[in-house]
Amino acid sequence: MRTTFKTLAVSALAMAVAAPALAQSPKVLRYAHFQAANLAAPKHAAALAFEGCVEAKTAGSIDVQIFPASQLGDGNQVLEGLELGSIQMGVVHDGPVSAMYKPFSVLALPYVFTDQAMAWDIMDGPFGDAMAEDMLNETGIRVLGYADNGVRNFTNSKREVSSPADMAGMKIRVQPSPVYVKLVESLGASATPVPWPELPTALQQGVVDGQENGVTNIVDASLYQHQKYVTLDGHVFSWHVYLISDQFYGSLSADEQAAVDECAMIAKTIHRGMTAAQDANASTILSDLGMTVTPLTPDQQAAFRDAAQGPVREWIVGEIGAEWPDRLDEAVKAYGTAD
Repeated sequence: MRTTFKTLAVSALAMAVAAPALAQSPKVLRYAHFQAANLAAPKHAAALAFEGCVEAKTAGSIDVQIFPASQLGDGNQVLEGLELGSIQMGVVHDGPVSAMYKPFSVLALPYVFTDQAMAWDIMDGPFGDAMAEDMLNETGIRVLGYADNGVRNFTNSKREVSSPADMAGMKIRVQPSPVYVKLVESLGASATPVPWPELPTALQQGVVDGQENGVTNIVDASLYQHQKYVTLDGHVFSWHVYLISDQFYGSLSADEQAAVDECAMIAKTIHRGMTAAQDANASTILSDLGMTVTPLTPDQQAAFRDAAQGPVREWIVGEIGAEWPDRLDEAVKAYGTAD
């Protein structure tokens, strides 16, 4: 009996000692993105800032583990992981997001935003907030913020392009999203969906003649090695969406949620700044890498807009209805009339 009581006492003491240690075990936040693991990549620089910020603000109660360069899969697989809870946070580009949450495809309406200031204002305002709330209700994935995936421009290995007619006969890679297929086809080229990790090989092997992306991605993935020509048409202001599993977010304390929100804002700001700087210096950056750069005059860009905007809008309305295109129109109008 004495031995039994002694054993119970030792066990109780061990449990009492172990309980604080268990309580202090950090909550693991697996953070996925697809850019390279270097500070020149906006996604990774922002991810490192988020990691340091969150771990400092929470005194280590959240352990942020970064998985760059598509280590946890492509955009579709990351979104699936967020839904299942196997991935806690991801920064995913607009193609896969649109495939999962169709209203996001409205942001592929070409030639809508004139510059970063306009795009950021609209996405940080009521329009972006309403979209984030709707996406959360529909998918169980929470939007922490919208950052730049670059102003999208066309590149190719064949010839200079200064009008839609110059695109005839070209095979252009698009991200796996039907709205981008419609955009390219409206300009007279054929569209081939290719997942991001497979794009450099597809260009190198001539599976496609060209592609469309922002400067950040052209540089980060060394796409310029297989593309001679770039047209700075700025057809779509592309996005990276900062996403977190709502199940994981709900498991955090109020202070931890506040830390995640605040640090995501910092990461988003870093990400935007780096990408916007590259877009602003696109001509210099890409010409220095050996590409032939073709800027467009307002009249030339209008020819692209006239060819693409109507068909793409019609396709979007057919897919998701007029509500979100109309909301975007209202947001653009409100921005243009703001004091």
